[in-house]
Amino acid sequence: MKPMNEKELEQFIHTQLRALPLRRAPRTLENRVLAAIEQRAAIAWWHKSWNFWPTPVRAIFAALMTLLAGSVMAGAYALTAGADTSAALAAVGDKLSVVVKLYHAAAWVADYVSFLIGSIPPLWLYGGLAFAAIMYAALFGLGAAAYRTLYRSN
Repeated sequence: MKPMNEKELEQFIHTQLRALPLRRAPRTLENRVLAAIEQRAAIAWWHKSWNFWPTPVRAIFAALMTLLAGSVMAGAYALTAGADTSAALAAVGDKLSVVVKLYHAAAWVADYVSFLIGSIPPLWLYGGLAFAAIMYAALFGLGAAAYRTLYRSN
């Protein structure tokens, strides 16, 4: 056989591939494609990207984030303008009183949890941590054993 240049080789491969018979798709392909489409359609909008969110929700989210960014910038400006920290917090608090209330509620919960944990004897805490670590290791051990049992190649 004589050596071919690139153009002749391309034409030869093209004719050989055209001569091959068409392959039929698997019979289950249609069902799998339709199932995948249904699965994608069943995903909730908040698990999808921003473009799939409803327009009113996007508008509300954008407004809230703009309000948050503006209040943070107002507080930063108050600090750089020479105001003391309490004046800067007051400027932010005026704009985001709900967020400040949520912050105080979260601080109270954190203090209460800290008090509760402080009242537990240290031996109980260490014992609980050791028990959790043992159970965590057992979970991975049982998972590995189940995997090897179910998917072991014969």
